[in-house]
Amino acid sequence: AEYNPPLQVVELIATQRGDPQRGPEVRLNSNEARLRQVQDGGLAWVIGPRRKEIATVRVDDSLRRGTAVLQD
Repeated sequence: AEYNPPLQVVELIATQRGDPQRGPEVRLNSNEARLRQVQDGGLAWVIGPRRKEIATVRVDDSLRRGTAVLQD
């Protein structure tokens, strides 16, 4: 069985066109990444109520388990 419960988005970082750190990016802690079988720098689907998009994964152990930060 696949482990894939929703993550709570605790922050959305909005960027502007031309920003060097432009997304899309999803940040989650290493435990969530391991359980979801994704690695730092890998790609993952981010699915919301209006759209879905592929984002780069960044592991950030300052985040609590079950939470994520999104960057557009």
